[in-house]
Amino acid sequence: MANRRAPPMRNGGYGNLDEQEPKQQQPQQLQQQQQQPRRQRQDRPSDDYDPFGEGYGSAGDRYVPPRQAASRPPPAARNARPAPQRGFESNAEREIAKVLELIKRDWPAMCETDCIPVQLALQLLDTSSVGRAHEYRTFQKTHKYLQDSLKNIVHDYHQGFNSSIGTFHKIQGSIQASQKKVRALKESLASSKTALCTTDPELKKLHTTSRMYDEVLQTLNELDDLRAVPDQLEARISEKRFLSAIEVLHNALRKLRKPELDGIGALTDLRSYLANQETAIMDILIEELHEHLYLKSPYCQERWQNLAKSQGVLNDAYGESLTVAPFYATLESVDWERPAVEDPQKNPEADTFSYVTLVVEALNKLGRLEGAVDTLKQRLPVELFTVVNETINDIDQKHPSSLRGGSSASGGLHMYGHRETQMRADVIYDLLWTLFGKFEAIAEGHRVLHESIRALIRREGAGNNSALLGSFKELWNLYQNEIRSLLHNYVTTDADVYQFRSSPRPGAGVNGRTDAGRDSLFKFSEADSKSAEMVTEYEALDSIIRAAVPGLTSNSTRKDKKASLIVPRSDPVTARKSTGPGSGNNQQARGTYKSLVEPSVFNMSLLLPPTLVFLQRLKNIVPPGSDLATSTLTSFLDNFLVNVFQPQLDETLGKLSDTVFGEADAFQQDPDWAQVAKRPVFRGTTAFFTVVTAFCRMLGTIPHDQALSSLIITQMLRYYDRCFSWYKALVTKTQEESSSAQALRASAVMALEPGDINETMQKLWKSDHSDLELLEQEASLLIEQTNETKLEVSDIIQDRDTISSLCLLYTSMKWLSVKILGLRHITRNETDSSRSSLPKPEKKRWTQLNDPSKATAEEGPVHLPMTQETVQSFDSIFSSYEQLAATALRTLHMEVRCRIVQSLHTALSPQTAPYLLDQEVNEPDPQILSLNAEMVAYDEIITRFLREREVAFVRTGLGLLINRYLIGNASMVAPMNAKGCGRMQLNILVLQQNLKNIEEGVDLVRAANYFELFDKGPDAIVEKAKDDAASQPVTPSPDDEGAARGAASRDNNRFTYDELKALMELCYSEQLADPERGVGAAAKRQMADKLLNLSEHMWQH
Repeated sequence: MANRRAPPMRNGGYGNLDEQEPKQQQPQQLQQQQQQPRRQRQDRPSDDYDPFGEGYGSAGDRYVPPRQAASRPPPAARNARPAPQRGFESNAEREIAKVLELIKRDWPAMCETDCIPVQLALQLLDTSSVGRAHEYRTFQKTHKYLQDSLKNIVHDYHQGFNSSIGTFHKIQGSIQASQKKVRALKESLASSKTALCTTDPELKKLHTTSRMYDEVLQTLNELDDLRAVPDQLEARISEKRFLSAIEVLHNALRKLRKPELDGIGALTDLRSYLANQETAIMDILIEELHEHLYLKSPYCQERWQNLAKSQGVLNDAYGESLTVAPFYATLESVDWERPAVEDPQKNPEADTFSYVTLVVEALNKLGRLEGAVDTLKQRLPVELFTVVNETINDIDQKHPSSLRGGSSASGGLHMYGHRETQMRADVIYDLLWTLFGKFEAIAEGHRVLHESIRALIRREGAGNNSALLGSFKELWNLYQNEIRSLLHNYVTTDADVYQFRSSPRPGAGVNGRTDAGRDSLFKFSEADSKSAEMVTEYEALDSIIRAAVPGLTSNSTRKDKKASLIVPRSDPVTARKSTGPGSGNNQQARGTYKSLVEPSVFNMSLLLPPTLVFLQRLKNIVPPGSDLATSTLTSFLDNFLVNVFQPQLDETLGKLSDTVFGEADAFQQDPDWAQVAKRPVFRGTTAFFTVVTAFCRMLGTIPHDQALSSLIITQMLRYYDRCFSWYKALVTKTQEESSSAQALRASAVMALEPGDINETMQKLWKSDHSDLELLEQEASLLIEQTNETKLEVSDIIQDRDTISSLCLLYTSMKWLSVKILGLRHITRNETDSSRSSLPKPEKKRWTQLNDPSKATAEEGPVHLPMTQETVQSFDSIFSSYEQLAATALRTLHMEVRCRIVQSLHTALSPQTAPYLLDQEVNEPDPQILSLNAEMVAYDEIITRFLREREVAFVRTGLGLLINRYLIGNASMVAPMNAKGCGRMQLNILVLQQNLKNIEEGVDLVRAANYFELFDKGPDAIVEKAKDDAASQPVTPSPDDEGAARGAASRDNNRFTYDELKALMELCYSEQLADPERGVGAAAKRQMADKLLNLSEHMWQH
């Protein structure tokens, strides 16, 4: 018993041992616990023994449900045998456990396996000092305690003991009955063995006869089965249960090959029928395979429509959202290691992929799989051409031709607006998404076919049969040709562009010419399918096929009986339109496709995104380990871009630029300039930037190539050359005017050629505010140069339209330079197909170019991607635009000044307007009035076209120039008298009134004061010099004459020595011009004295 119970595992004891006590317990305390009455222990509530506070309903309730467990035990713990738990023990169990603990502690010898009771008894009887007679009473109490505990155990479990005894007797009775049955069976087997060993001749005869009858019955049954084979075959074929049909056919053929059926003549027709059925079933299986591989079956519509919709066709024509499992999920769900089996409860065609697997399994079971694969390869071009042609016809009927944008007469040079681009995009996207959805569904079907064949080869241990697994590469080659043909049809517009061909055209000679006789060969598509002869022959052929091969034409009712045989084109790139007669009728027969929209290089941005999406999705369909590398799927696009698209882009860009450059109104003001610019610009400039923007936006949708960016940069350079030529034409003298060696106008020469005046103008433009010193320097340089080289009328631009054109040239170049600077974008992609020395990348960045919204988006940034090398040319062109604009502005700045100088020179010239008058003049000179009118008109033009800063640059300094010129060239008017001086002052007054309307804060007071001194006489001039010298704090030296002149020009009442000297000479000019010698000599002496006094006051003070 000591080994049966384990010590308690929980804190707390049993009975009155609720708390854990140490092993070394005091003997007296132990004896007191042992002497407690048994009844007291039994009457104590059960809670004293339950450390969890759980009570027990009765002594027989051993297993009381525990508290809610903290967590569910693991399965292994639940299945294992539960260990005894002290928390579920009854009072009797706790009492017996306590007794055992007491015995182990006080009488450990009784717990040993080699315990000798006699020895312990002798020790208890021994009253000596070494004996244990004094513990005898304790031993008796322990014994009595043990007996009571055992009685409690028996009392608690007596019902279980009683039921166990009854159950034991029942089991014992069942065992005895089984023993009796086994003995009887043994005796029956022994008697049967004895009976079987006895021989009987009659039984042998009966056995022989029975076997003969069995063979006859078996033969009759086989004949009945064979008679039912044709109906079974046709039923299974019509139900598309080809595996069971082939099994029925093979079973029937095996039965017919039995020797016992060779002599039956009635089976001859059946043998012929079954032999033909094997070929018929193969043809039916191939047709069924084509039905599902090339989406002819209505059960395939759901899958390709879902693929097209998921790629980009958001059309309500497909109804509600289709839920078709992804292809990778379908592949993973198929167990390729298990042969395909038929489910009679389901429609086999409902699941295209499982149906293809069943058909492949059936072909393999038929033994015709290799022949079927060869047939698939042969018909693949025809089927794909049919798919493409039908898709184009469907889209053609879906989109009216009036809603496709563009016209066929534009030759691909039409710049489409947003609405036209969107219409073209709708047609192209609908065509490509639909077509590529079908292509993807076809590729998925071929992938399932590939996996099915490979699984068959692997299961049958046939090795790697390349003849059965090579169809996927052929499919990709045809896809490549079809995509390349579509791109070519919708991009190229010129037949002379390099044709991307992988092989020469069939029927072409060595020199590439086609034999004219071969074009007249018979084609089924050219036959009249509605003629009576054709209908009769077709019906006869159909009846023969139905009679010979039942089931072969079972699905012909779904097809058009008059469908023509379309010969697939072997040349992937053919002319879209033939110039020969009757080309429209024979277009479809010759394997060409109808173009739904006008071909244009701008279609490339619409064609590439769907194509790239399809190629990316195709990578997930290509079977791993095939001979088709997925990394090369886009290589044909690289070749197309380089060999076809780039030449076409160059040609189209050149023609568009030539159109823009050659327009008669290219350099006229754009009537819609307010929509694109703040100031008027050329019509040709806006048109050219529209072309550049369209091409840059298109380049953002195709792989980057510096050769394409260079094409646009080249056209930018061409436009600069065209604008510069226009500038030269504006400022060039006419043939009648070009009498001198200088062919350009004076203002253009000063604006173009380097020199002091050009440099001063540039400094004036760059200065933030009006610099008076630079203005004085410019006026001095201009007067000095024009005094040396007289300005002629031919040096001045007389046409006001020319001035307007120069203003437009400036605003257009500034606007264009700002716009093209916004296109500047440096990329790290160094690809340049035009440079053969650079290594071409193996793979372009195609994955980032599959966003269809970029092609039709009008908003968003537009960039011209360039490398560090290409951007240098771009920056150079930008600088050229800026320089041309600055040249035009400098020309405008100098033109008005040259006009003023030339007009004033004419007005001051005595030959034109003499100032030695006999009477007063009340009207200004015609030259002054003309100058005023020209300046007003000039100011109106620049104000209308230029900004305030440019207008201020042209206006500022005009009054200073007139003051400088009238004073500096006053000696030109000699001789002049008082009435002539009045005329001069009237001219100055008229000029001043007009200038106030042009230049802010301008006046000609200094010139008026200058000529006013003339009226006061020579003495007033000397007195003026004396006053000026007295008020001057520092006497300037002769070396600082320029500084003195500048300081004098800023003060309207101060003049330089040269200016006063010229005025003094002008005062005596009338006497000096007198024909009498005495008057002239006296005037010279007086003038010399005055000049001496003048010099004394100006230089010696």
